[in-house]
Amino acid sequence: MRITVMCFRNLLRRRLRTTLCIFGISLATVFIVAIGATTSHYTNVIRDMNIFFAGKIVAVPEGAMVVQGFPVVGGNIPENIVEELSQVEGVSTAVPMLVRFGYQIETVVQLAPSNITVGVPYGNWSTLVGRIPLESGGKWPSVNDEVVLGQSIARQYGLEVGATFRAKDVNLTVSGILDSRSALLLRSIIVPLDMARELHYPNLEVNWIGNMVVVTFDPGLSEEQVAEKIRTEVLGIEALTTDLRNEIVEPLLSDIETWNSGITTVLYALSMVLITLVAMINISERRRDFATLDAIGAPKQTIFRIVVTEIMVMGLIGCIIGVVVGSFSAILFASLYTEIPLSLFLAHISEIVSPWLIIRVLVSTVAVAGVAGMIPAVAATRVNIAAELRSEY
Repeated sequence: MRITVMCFRNLLRRRLRTTLCIFGISLATVFIVAIGATTSHYTNVIRDMNIFFAGKIVAVPEGAMVVQGFPVVGGNIPENIVEELSQVEGVSTAVPMLVRFGYQIETVVQLAPSNITVGVPYGNWSTLVGRIPLESGGKWPSVNDEVVLGQSIARQYGLEVGATFRAKDVNLTVSGILDSRSALLLRSIIVPLDMARELHYPNLEVNWIGNMVVVTFDPGLSEEQVAEKIRTEVLGIEALTTDLRNEIVEPLLSDIETWNSGITTVLYALSMVLITLVAMINISERRRDFATLDAIGAPKQTIFRIVVTEIMVMGLIGCIIGVVVGSFSAILFASLYTEIPLSLFLAHISEIVSPWLIIRVLVSTVAVAGVAGMIPAVAATRVNIAAELRSEY
């Protein structure tokens, strides 16, 4: 306890240098938390997308760009293709869907580019959401102008079950709100398939039904077996199994995580250098203090602990400040990028900046500070008592 009090007093005696060191640690921590939280949330959202069609085959036009089963760029699927898919041996059901990213509702505030509109045929809602329920009082669309919204969209615009809003010159009624914390479903607009086509292609003569088809198959058959039959028998269609969808996106996610790890390592290294330099300067100015402690019989371990504790205290203070500022920076960046009000992110900040990330950064930063402090701490224990006392007194 006495050592800790002494450390705080020593830090306060050199306020400017202590402040600059804490500022440097805080700045590094801000970047670590902001970048780490953003990339982690981004990769989690992408991985979350694949749970919707796990154990199913997703059929898309050849050449389409697909992220975990959802076509981002590519053509559309003609109506006759769904019938051809249904006739492939082993196929149980073939449910067409129309998926569009970046759809906007025409209200005062435009919806974010990260929103997703999914058109699904009546009665096939479970193909997308499985057993996820609707909030109390909601129901699935029974007519073309009814839609189901994700919680985030509903909260953002103050929409409840029975509310009406205008989109693409069409009046739509909210028939239900999804009771799900899935990152994708929070920003989803689920509409009947015919309405989805009318909203997105109102003046187009439609001879196609969607841009993807979700295929289930008979028990006893493997995904790869049925997928290979689809590729062989249905021209112009690529059949993506669960494993294949993961293989497509994993290199991207791996690169993102590697980049994040590299940035974090560089920032920790810079923090370590900064801490070491500041500690060496402090020790150089306090040679007389350490020599006096040594002369009155203080153990070498006490001097070592004083130096390391001071540095770890600076690391802890800087890290706490950095975590707070970094967390706010992460949700502010997410709000600016997605155009979603900041208040919605503040209410669920733990979903972007996870408690595990905060604990990991706190432990890592304090550990880095402790390691960085060992070199100057060892130097402090090797002070020449006689030489220092002669020069000072």
